[in-house]
Amino acid sequence: MKTRIHWLENVTFVGESPSGHALVMDGAPEQGGRNLGPRPMEMLLLGLGGCTAFDVVQILQKARQPITDCEVEISAERADEPPRVYTAIHVHFIVTGEGLSEKQVARAVALSADKYCSASIMLGKTARISHDFEIRGT
Repeated sequence: MKTRIHWLENVTFVGESPSGHALVMDGAPEQGGRNLGPRPMEMLLLGLGGCTAFDVVQILQKARQPITDCEVEISAERADEPPRVYTAIHVHFIVTGEGLSEKQVARAVALSADKYCSASIMLGKTARISHDFEIRGT
């Protein structure tokens, strides 16, 4: 896998993904940015959320669970001093569907966290990651 990051100006960059997509990353105005896109460290959390949501939805669909929606809310803490790595991350799933099995949702979350989500497992090398979920009916 290979990506390309191109500096535009100040602290604004365009990242090009291996699949051919581009996105702008920028810093806060106090860092010389214009707030044109997410910060690179925010991108890590977005990647984690997308990766684990992908897993949970697929696992529940394969288990023939009536899932109609899945949201992931992530809260994180960073170290105070450089390198300001994530030290704690909490992943909260909101899974929606009429008649969803709590056991199946718990299994899907655990499988993603422990086996399938590359982003979660990688970030877990430096941060304590916790997970929980809630089930909502439609």
